[in-house]
Amino acid sequence: MSGSRTARLLAYAGLAGYALVSLYPFLWMVSGAFKDRLEILRGGGLIPEAPTLATLTSTWSRLHFFDYFLNSLKVTGLTVAGVLVVYSLASYAFAVLDFPGRRALFWMFVSLLFVPGITMLLPVVVLEKHLGILGTHLGLVLPFVNGTAPLTVLLLTNSFRAVPGELRDAARCDGAGDLRIYLSVYLPLARPAHVTVAVLTAVPTWNEYLLSRVSLSDPSRYTLPIGLESLISSEVPRYNEVMAASLIIVLPVVALFLFLQRYFVNGLVGALKG
Repeated sequence: MSGSRTARLLAYAGLAGYALVSLYPFLWMVSGAFKDRLEILRGGGLIPEAPTLATLTSTWSRLHFFDYFLNSLKVTGLTVAGVLVVYSLASYAFAVLDFPGRRALFWMFVSLLFVPGITMLLPVVVLEKHLGILGTHLGLVLPFVNGTAPLTVLLLTNSFRAVPGELRDAARCDGAGDLRIYLSVYLPLARPAHVTVAVLTAVPTWNEYLLSRVSLSDPSRYTLPIGLESLISSEVPRYNEVMAASLIIVLPVVALFLFLQRYFVNGLVGALKG
């Protein structure tokens, strides 16, 4: 028993140490966002000597971060909405309906999990150029929606399969069609899985840099990561403003996860069990 307790304590100590190492850069970013330029150049400790909101306010207003924020919100919102509508219906079909090639098509979607996204960058850019949407927000949303297909289909299909078939049979006896059954029976029961998918889609979309950097050339369409990159690549980067901009990018993601963490964990566990 004592050996098991010692092993548990060592595991907890290791996890605590890992948490501290992981949190330190985040804490330094928060600290730097409340320092002026001179103080951050001097270095110093984690706690600001003279905390100030001036860095955050100037970064938000002077560097057009409000416009970048709205652009990121637009791209992320449209991506999440597209994913939830398209792949929720597709997953219902994979889980419940019987049609030729269902199993092969499902595993084709899942197999795309093993295709590195970077390999699709050039074909996506060329295709968007021919379609005339390169450099637009639609040119970001469509690839983002498509890129989430494998994991989303896997999670939602498993979640729908966990719904007892007797509920569908009972709804059939009441005269409900497939769309009504999906909306009234399956969608409410799979709500935690949909919240999980929404979070897993929103976070990488909000933070996405590569396709946005390659695609967007008009500063009025920049998203937050591109705005941050423009700060870092300036001739004389103001590191306190870089920290403030990073905090502006991170806070919505942290707030989203804290608000939805209960649904996120339940949905992930339920989908994996299903």
